[in-house]
Amino acid sequence: MPALGFIGTGTISAAIVRGLKGSPLADWPVLLSPRNAAVAGALVRLPGVTVASDNQAVIDGCDILILAVRPQVAEAVLRPLAISADQTVISLIAGLPIEAIRSWTGAGRVCRAVPLPFVEERRDVIPVFPPDPMALALFSALGQALPVADLATFEIYCAGSALMGTYFGILEIAEAWAVAQGLSPADARAYLSGLFGNLGEVLRKSQSPLHELRIAHSTQGGLNEQVFARFTEAGGDVALADALSGVLARIRAAS
Repeated sequence: MPALGFIGTGTISAAIVRGLKGSPLADWPVLLSPRNAAVAGALVRLPGVTVASDNQAVIDGCDILILAVRPQVAEAVLRPLAISADQTVISLIAGLPIEAIRSWTGAGRVCRAVPLPFVEERRDVIPVFPPDPMALALFSALGQALPVADLATFEIYCAGSALMGTYFGILEIAEAWAVAQGLSPADARAYLSGLFGNLGEVLRKSQSPLHELRIAHSTQGGLNEQVFARFTEAGGDVALADALSGVLARIRAAS
């Protein structure tokens, strides 16, 4: 069975390892870099997880290598390392071109992926470019692996992942408004958690276009229709689209 190695042991790496150990691939050995001692120390309690002496030892001991370091330090971390041309490398490093990894390390078989924290519950949708078979097998066990054939499309998915903070920001604004109207913070949080959690399940189970779901959840002349109309009249839709376009431009400039 293939061994999985991680250079960079942060939040996403930890979520992948925990998700993997609850998946059909639970018997895959995992080798961690020693950089983040606190995270690595917690993960080694899981069966089949060990910590290597250094980053090169991770590479030498694994079949599939996941790169999960910060973009700002990627070159300094990767340049001293040697990766075999036939070893599968999955880069989670935002904005870093595949060509840079190849030129720094000698790696030949490199793909990029965008796993999010939901891999721990094996409910994520993970874009993979190019669609390497080993990477698709790994991420299919952690949710839905999404094969992507071209870089431009992959970058759109990368930009879409930047919506997570805004999602919680909307809830933060709504909670603050509800508290200002007299609800306790705990009650406001409980109500909004139930509301948005259930709406997420509706979206997950439905194949209807989003505009149809919006209409189905907005009585004509009703309160939901009023809020969305005010949102668009105030330019909320334009601001969101502009923000995503700005993120996409930043990603493409980095690439």
